[in-house]
Amino acid sequence: MADITYAKGLEGVIAGESSICKVDGENGRLYYYGYRITDLATRATFEEVTYLLLYGELPTTKQLTDFSRRMRKSRELKPPILQMIKDFPRDSHPMELLQSTVNFLSGYVDHKIEHSPTCNCRQTLHQVAQIPGVIAAFYRFKNGLDYIPPRDDLSHGANFLWQLKGEVPDNEDGEIMDKCLILHAEHSFNASTFTARVVASTLSTCYCSISAAIGSLFGSLHGGANEKVMAMVEEIDSVENVRPWLENALAEKKKVMGMGHRVYKAKDPRSVIMEDFLRTLSIKYGDTRKLDVLKEVEKVFREKMEEKGKPIYPNVDFFSGSVYSLLGIPSNLFTPIFAMARASGWLAHILEQRQDNRLFRPKALYVGDLDREWPEIEDRI
Repeated sequence: MADITYAKGLEGVIAGESSICKVDGENGRLYYYGYRITDLATRATFEEVTYLLLYGELPTTKQLTDFSRRMRKSRELKPPILQMIKDFPRDSHPMELLQSTVNFLSGYVDHKIEHSPTCNCRQTLHQVAQIPGVIAAFYRFKNGLDYIPPRDDLSHGANFLWQLKGEVPDNEDGEIMDKCLILHAEHSFNASTFTARVVASTLSTCYCSISAAIGSLFGSLHGGANEKVMAMVEEIDSVENVRPWLENALAEKKKVMGMGHRVYKAKDPRSVIMEDFLRTLSIKYGDTRKLDVLKEVEKVFREKMEEKGKPIYPNVDFFSGSVYSLLGIPSNLFTPIFAMARASGWLAHILEQRQDNRLFRPKALYVGDLDREWPEIEDRI
């Protein structure tokens, strides 16, 4: 036992090699295949970043044109899939629908090379291209509205807003939505990505791996923080209420959602970009209440934590919910949007896992009893 290291929750354990994503938590930096997230979010489209994640290099003009065309042509949902979405229980959470639908999508692809490192997931792109339509269709059916077919003249983010609301967003809103997806597309070996890689290591399908990842993301300790941040903002309501609300929350040892991160010891670089998006939309729509409340929460909370020698900064979820809200997206779709963005990252990790695969099989530290006496059934209490 002396040479075996135990780390609860695999804290600090290196479980595999990857060239996809680097999270520099100490310095607040994030890279996809060596490219800074600030460059990706300001200079690329989501389709361009998806190409980077799936192929490891930025595309040429022709490669991006061909890839975008193929990705956009893959958006349409077949009638049986739409019927499944329509029949799904109205009171269920959209993440439950999403997990079920991803596996259902697998029935409409050729699985002949599905298990190989060169699997046709790069060709079909169903998991990445169709998830926005699934989310939008669920929302519309739940609210008694008709399904809106996708448009192939719109970016990934703009098309989602179109399918959700039935209105083509202006260029600025469409671009912000697209870039929000870039910020959430990848983040190394987080819980859902590790889940996808574990399932992929068994040589299960891409669809099963992504479905499992969605189930992991649905957990309250992983996805959904931005929805809780929105609830916090609505509860606080105004800048004047921030300090008393926070003092009460800290006295009751409540977690302040959106503040702090498991990996980042400096400000999450995605939160800086997301804050800029929120400021732009707040000014554009003449509604700065959410931004004002959030900035005051950040200021007061950091004051309180620095008094204790614990500098804590906002993460990407601190501002993203308010951005989505100003784009007209209901809060119960925030976590599905996370999945919509992360699908490209999950798929990248699944493909990388298969290139040099080894089945994940960690040890467990057994702490139970041994050699217990067998009691007859009449003697059991």
